[in-house]
Amino acid sequence: MTRPATHIIRLLKWGRTLGRHGALRGIERDPNTPPAVRRLSRIARFGARQSAQPDYARAFQEIGPAAIKLGQTLATRPDLVGEDAVRNLLSLQDSLPPVPFAAIEAQIERSFERPASDLFASIDPDPVGAASIAQVHKGVTTDGRTVAIKVLRPGIREKFARDIATYEWAAAHLEALGGESARLRPRLTIANFKRWTNRELDLRREAASASELAASMRGFPGYAIPAIDWDRTNGRVMTIEWIDGVKISDIAALKAAGHDLPELARRLVLAFLTQAISGGFFHADMHQGNLFVRPDGTIVAIDFGIMGRIDRRARQWLAEILYGLTTGDYRRVAEIHFEAQYVPPHHSVDEFATALRAVGEPMRGKPVSELSVGQMLDGLFAITRDFDMQTQPHLLLLQKTMVMVEGIATQLHPAINMWDVSAPFVKNWIRDELGPEAALADRLREDVGTLLRLPALVRRLEERYPPRGGAPEPPPLPEIELITRRREGGGGWFGYVLAALAGAALFWAGAHVGWPL
Repeated sequence: MTRPATHIIRLLKWGRTLGRHGALRGIERDPNTPPAVRRLSRIARFGARQSAQPDYARAFQEIGPAAIKLGQTLATRPDLVGEDAVRNLLSLQDSLPPVPFAAIEAQIERSFERPASDLFASIDPDPVGAASIAQVHKGVTTDGRTVAIKVLRPGIREKFARDIATYEWAAAHLEALGGESARLRPRLTIANFKRWTNRELDLRREAASASELAASMRGFPGYAIPAIDWDRTNGRVMTIEWIDGVKISDIAALKAAGHDLPELARRLVLAFLTQAISGGFFHADMHQGNLFVRPDGTIVAIDFGIMGRIDRRARQWLAEILYGLTTGDYRRVAEIHFEAQYVPPHHSVDEFATALRAVGEPMRGKPVSELSVGQMLDGLFAITRDFDMQTQPHLLLLQKTMVMVEGIATQLHPAINMWDVSAPFVKNWIRDELGPEAALADRLREDVGTLLRLPALVRRLEERYPPRGGAPEPPPLPEIELITRRREGGGGWFGYVLAALAGAALFWAGAHVGWPL
């Protein structure tokens, strides 16, 4: 276990880097910052020359790989770090200088325990991408297929484990301060971050995620997932189909290729809604660098290290919330928040509905280009504070991905109205999943399942209470205190001696009276 002094030294070192880039200024000025955190920030930046404008992205990039991933996670938490920090963190690029090819080739051979030439006819030594956790090389398999080879950076798992241990220690102490720090649940945020990064650090799980998403999206035209080469994939190396296409962020190239940009924007939004609401399993790292457009117009997603999952009940709540916001039914949206226990029951449903109306009404019927995301977030997070809503970490990935999808869709089609695109899909899903037919089908499914479980229940009862055999029931036996059960305290042995003497006296008296012995 890491000593507290080690955690403190790491935090002060990271804090000094943040201080040089002016990234502690907002923490020190925020009235909600606990005094202890404010004092630690001042100690960390003591003597450092601060930049004129805070540059959170540059600071996290300088601290290292785990900090880059943490910064991307915090970019989904304006309630935790502030709107200005979020805007800056959204520019955080997950890129680092590449590892020398010799180390990558050694990693491949060590993980497969065989020469790389047995698996690949050739590997381009220059990576096509180098991120904080892994880097990707283009290669050709021994059977002639062009593939992308993703390889973990050597030693990255150990480095992440050290840094995350300090994040957990800091989050626990921050939450223990109570008040606003406890409401924002930083420990749960770090726990989710740890789970996400552990998934990214096992490339077999990423390959499995890609395979599962491909199966769930098979019926959605115009959206594809690269095929996995399982024979050349393990925990540290993943091999997938190579994608030839235009990055979805290259608007000029898309126009030159004759693609319908408004249609691409609409299809991207619907693909995300299909994944998140219909399937409950979605690509949660849908930024511009992970989406390509093939010559036939198919959108292809890559990089499946971060995936989100939502259970069916939460999806029903989410769909009703989205539909309520698009139709202006704020009362129903408020009721769902209380049903899901997102809002403590001592608050008023009507007051919460009015607060939602104040945020939602200015947004309805307007294209994204005319909306002030800053004002909307300010309003939403004011509501969370006023109504004592705890952060729901299981929805953080969804929130992050929604922001990414909205940003890309707006670049493709600035006049897109997200409500107009989303409403028909959500309405149909609610009809199919929450309508009378669906309710009847759910009830039949549950009741049939209960009936099918009855035989197993009867068998367990028979095992617990077996039938009587041919022998008669034995008579009840008296409870006898055993000598091995010592009583606490003194005098235990005296009782045993007294009982022995009494027994001997009865034996002697019985012998003289003539009792048969």
